[in-house]
Amino acid sequence: MITLRKITLENRREIFNLEVSEDQRRFVASNLSSVASCYVLATNGGHPYPFAIYADEQPVGFVMITYKITGYDLPTMADDSYCILRLMIDQRYQNKGYGREAMQKIVEFVRTLPAGPAQYCWISYGVDNVTARKLYESCGFLENGEIVHGEQIAVMKL
Repeated sequence: MITLRKITLENRREIFNLEVSEDQRRFVASNLSSVASCYVLATNGGHPYPFAIYADEQPVGFVMITYKITGYDLPTMADDSYCILRLMIDQRYQNKGYGREAMQKIVEFVRTLPAGPAQYCWISYGVDNVTARKLYESCGFLENGEIVHGEQIAVMKL
């Protein structure tokens, strides 16, 4: 069973050590870098939500959800929307259905509107990242035709 959990002093090293495979590293920042980005976003008016992704009691991934992100070039519908800015499943735990189950939990969390009202949740991915495209599309995200910094934008109405 997949759960989203806070990153704590006790689990932070395990989360920072999770990695995607070498050929996927161009698609996602390290978890340590992502947690540092959360601090920057929080101190500049954003609302980041970093979570460890657990399969039962085993940490298997990381997600960073944001609301009102600043300091980035954004798609047109980004204002007052939630964004899944980072998502990764460690290379040892891929192809086990954890990504799809994690996306369900992420969308459930976003639909609680924890930081404020929104009509949309969006995610971006490399235009050549076919695996990500298939996953997000199967979870209800639809490409809106925008490409920002070489990344396709996909949107879900909340």
